[in-house]
Amino acid sequence: MSVEIIVLIVVITALVFDFTNGFHDSANAMATSVATGAFKPKVAVLLAAVMNLAGAFLSTEVAKTISSGLVDDSLVAPETVFAALVGAILWNLLTWLFGLPSSSSHAIFGALIGAVLVQAGMAGVHFGTVVSKILLPALVAPVVAGLASFLATKIAYHGEHNAPKGAKKRYRMAQRVSSLLVALAHGTSDGQKTMGIITLVLVAGTLQLRELHPGMSTWWGQDPGTSPHWWVIFLAGLAIALGTYSGGWRIMRTMGKGMADIESPQGFAAETASMAAILASSHLGFGLSTTHVVSGAVMGTGLGRTPKEVRWGTAGRMLIAWLLTLPAAALVAALAAWLTGLGDGGIIAVVLILIVCAVAIKILASRNHVSSANVNDTHEVKVLAKAAASTEALAKAALSPETRPIPNPLVPPLPDKLADHPMATTPLRLTRLKKPKKKQQAPANRPVQPDRPTQSESPAGEADA
Repeated sequence: MSVEIIVLIVVITALVFDFTNGFHDSANAMATSVATGAFKPKVAVLLAAVMNLAGAFLSTEVAKTISSGLVDDSLVAPETVFAALVGAILWNLLTWLFGLPSSSSHAIFGALIGAVLVQAGMAGVHFGTVVSKILLPALVAPVVAGLASFLATKIAYHGEHNAPKGAKKRYRMAQRVSSLLVALAHGTSDGQKTMGIITLVLVAGTLQLRELHPGMSTWWGQDPGTSPHWWVIFLAGLAIALGTYSGGWRIMRTMGKGMADIESPQGFAAETASMAAILASSHLGFGLSTTHVVSGAVMGTGLGRTPKEVRWGTAGRMLIAWLLTLPAAALVAALAAWLTGLGDGGIIAVVLILIVCAVAIKILASRNHVSSANVNDTHEVKVLAKAAASTEALAKAALSPETRPIPNPLVPPLPDKLADHPMATTPLRLTRLKKPKKKQQAPANRPVQPDRPTQSESPAGEADA
C-alpha cells in the first residue's frame, strides 16, 4: 500500500477510537447528574457532547506530549500507530461490555508503547516521560480528587448524614453547572489524545514520503514537534462529541449507581473536584485519565457521607481493570503490530479481526441492553445472565389488556393530573370485579319434568281424602 492510503486508514481508525472514547467516558461528566435527577439522560449526553466539542479547542499541550514526548516519532511508522489504535479500541469495547469505567487514555498509552516496542525496540519509547506524565498522575490525581470530594461532602452535609431538603434542591441546580464544566474539561483532556495520535501518524507519514521522494510536500504534511492542524482539532472534537451523544449507558450505570448511591450534594462535590483536577492537569500537559479522577471523586464523596454506602465489590473490579489496562492494551497492540509487520495481508487481517470482535461484543451487549430508559433501574451491568425487566417494561405489562383492572363505578374518577400516579392503580382506587358465572343449562335431549303442584294447588278430592 502507498503511504497516503495507510495514513488515511490510520486517521479513520483514530477517529473510530475517538468515538469509542466518547461513549466510553461520557459517564465521567454526566453519571452523577443523571443518578441524582439533575438532568434527564438524553439531555445530559447532548449537553456533554456540545461541551466536549468546545473543550477540544481550549488546549493542545496533551496532544504535543503524545505526538512527540511519549515515543520517538522518527522511529514510528503509520502501521505502528494503526496497531496501537486497534489495541485501544478492543480494550475500550471489552470494558464497556462489562460496564467497567477503565481509562481510555491509559488504553491508548499502553497500546502505543506495546506497538512501538515491537516495531522500534526500547529506543522508541521515552520511559522518563511515561513515568512523569502518565504513571505519576495516574497515582496522584485520583487520590487528590477523592480527598477534595471527601472534604467538600463533609462541608455540604455539615457532619450530618442527611442534608436539608431545601439545600438538596439548590445543590441539584448547581450540579447542572458543575457537570457541564466536567464535560468541558473532558473534551480538553481526552479530545487532545486523538489529536496527538493523528499528528503522530502525519509526522511519520511525512518522514516516510521524504525518504522515498525527497523534497515532496503534501497538504497534510506535519513536521516533528509542531502543533496539530486545525482540521485535526475539529475532527477529533467532533468524533468525541458524537461518541458522547451516543451515550455509554452501561458505564454510566456503574459510575452513577454502582459505586455508591449519590445525592445531589455529593454529585456537586464530586464534579467540582474532578473538574479542577482535570483542567489543571490538561494545561500542565499530563496524560491524565479522566475516568480515574471521576471515579476517585465518587468514592471520596461516598466515604464523606457514610462508608456503608460504598459498594466495595464494584470498586475492587474497577481497580483490577485499571491495573490491567496498560499491559492488556500493550499486549493486544503488540500482536497487531506483529501482524501489520507482515505486509498488506497483515493489515487486512487486523482490520477483519477488529470488525469481527466489535460485532461479537455488540451482540453480547444486546442480550442485556442498557439504555437511557433503564440506566437508573439497578446498579448491576450483566453480560451473560438474563437481566431483570426494567420498570418501564413492568409498567407496560401491568397495564396490558389481560391484567388491566376494572374501574369501580362507586368511586369517582381521579383528576387528569393524578391519573398517571402509581397509587391510581391500587385496590383503594380500582377494584377487580369478577364476572358472574353462567348458569348451567340442561341438555337438549333430557326431558323437562313438570313442576310438582303445591298443597294449595292440589285437587279437591285429594284434599278431602
